Amino acid sequence: MHKYFKQMDSLGKGLKDKFKKRSQENAGQLEQAEQEIREARETVKNFGLPGEKINSRGQLTIWQRLEILIDEGTWRPLHMVYNPADNEDCTTNVVDGLARINGRWAVVIGFDNKYLAGAWVPGQPENIFRVTDLAKRLNIPLVWVVNCSGVKLPEQEKFYAGRRGSGTTFFRHAELEQMGIPVLAGIYGTNPAGGGYQSISPTVLFAHKNCNIAVGGAGIVSGMSPRGYFDTESAKELIEAARRHQAQPPGGVEIHHDETGFFRFVFEKEEDVLNAMRDYMTKLPAYDPEFFRVDAPKPPAYPAEDLYHLLPLNQKRTYQFEEILARLVDGSEHMEFWPDDGFEVYTGLVKIDGLLFGCIANRQGFLPEGYPEYADYPGIGGKLYRRGLIKMNEFVTLCGRDRLPIIWFQDTTGIDVGNTAEKAELLGLGQSLIYSIQQTDVPMMLVTLRKGSAAAHYIMGGPTANRHNAFTLGTAATEIYVMHGETAAVATYTRRLIKDEQAGKPLDSTVEKMNQLVEKYHETSRPLFCAKTGLVDEIVDLKELRGYLQAFAGSVYQNPASICPAHQLILPRIIRK
Repeated sequence: MHKYFKQMDSLGKGLKDKFKKRSQENAGQLEQAEQEIREARETVKNFGLPGEKINSRGQLTIWQRLEILIDEGTWRPLHMVYNPADNEDCTTNVVDGLARINGRWAVVIGFDNKYLAGAWVPGQPENIFRVTDLAKRLNIPLVWVVNCSGVKLPEQEKFYAGRRGSGTTFFRHAELEQMGIPVLAGIYGTNPAGGGYQSISPTVLFAHKNCNIAVGGAGIVSGMSPRGYFDTESAKELIEAARRHQAQPPGGVEIHHDETGFFRFVFEKEEDVLNAMRDYMTKLPAYDPEFFRVDAPKPPAYPAEDLYHLLPLNQKRTYQFEEILARLVDGSEHMEFWPDDGFEVYTGLVKIDGLLFGCIANRQGFLPEGYPEYADYPGIGGKLYRRGLIKMNEFVTLCGRDRLPIIWFQDTTGIDVGNTAEKAELLGLGQSLIYSIQQTDVPMMLVTLRKGSAAAHYIMGGPTANRHNAFTLGTAATEIYVMHGETAAVATYTRRLIKDEQAGKPLDSTVEKMNQLVEKYHETSRPLFCAKTGLVDEIVDLKELRGYLQAFAGSVYQNPASICPAHQLILPRIIRK
């Protein structure tokens, strides 16, 4: 099969100095937007007690622990500014992402011990949901750094109970284990109640000598007032009881290593816990990447910095997607599927670190004359038409047959509309693509380069494909909305304008509301809003995009649940005929 994979077609071309000069303003605007996003991430990272304060207590911060745990240069953070409950404290109090640990990819998550000693807070259950889903979809280990003081009690009603509450994590751990996906936990500090289950539910427990896990902590064990109310006398009794239990909290090493054996390993130093977890990763299932490589890994032929000149921040400007792709994939090479049909969509095979992937994306700009074939109006890139939907259905189905993971790139305004489009069956073809995605059962990731709009956002590998979409990335140019704000204002207020005019009323009030809606759409579609509310899992600098593609590649090919032998692949043969 080497003739297919080592002789792929070339993508892209080098940028001329004149083009770079013309696009320098665009590059500067993108870089400035990325800087603002980095500052928002730093605010979350630095929230809580200063690291020096934590270190003075003889503890490492979560960031120091991660630095020891993961392989240098492999950290790909997710959900850094995710805050769906809009907490004033700006965090879900967990840190997560993809990383290699001693050469093996894992989903890594840890409690931020700089804030409330790693307590549960609103929004955290949804964050952990995404993390356990990620480990499940990629079929790789979930690695926890546990330092969880339990529930932030004054806000317990916001996250404790319900179908998706904090306790769901422990069922998800059991689900992963039943699927053969190990959950490792390095345990620090005092972990009562929910923190205790956070510690006991993983597969293998690595404990620091000063940690403890328990059904109830010192505050609970100290008891309630027997009078049914509190007074000064009962307060003093509580103080004395709490002092006794704080001196030696329940569930320490002497219980859970020496007696119950729950702690499989106990270590003197914090660093020793993390190094032991690193060593243990080599005991877990993983293929050597060479097992799946179709070619030797190689960098793109063109620099990632070109992306700042190629991707317009102005949503009305067009660009060539193939030039974007040429800065992301091995050797700037590809094999395009159906290049002479479905012109609004790119479909093809590409390599990331020598591993094979399907790739699907929107194209921009005017489409060839006479396309779409069912209409008397010109086709415009970013919108989906009949042949493009059929093309994606066919390609996704073949990727499923060949067990090839898929990388999606979105920049879409939606699906063609109107009676002509309805007669062309676009509604049914859109749902057919959803069905095709659902039946493939291969991991997918999405990069929303710019626009993610209408049903096209769903059907093009969007996060609504929960069983398939591992994660979604955005850029500094990302906007996600059901339709553009101006379109939404027209759809919402046109009938009101007609009624006002017929009644002889001034139009100013309705026009003002239309402009207010446009502004609201703008504010609630920006990159930081998308990341905070979870519409994307992370906003990524353009120059970091390939690193995330590499993390996805390494993860999905580390221990796939099913494989297709390279010499039995059908897609490359269909493409080359």
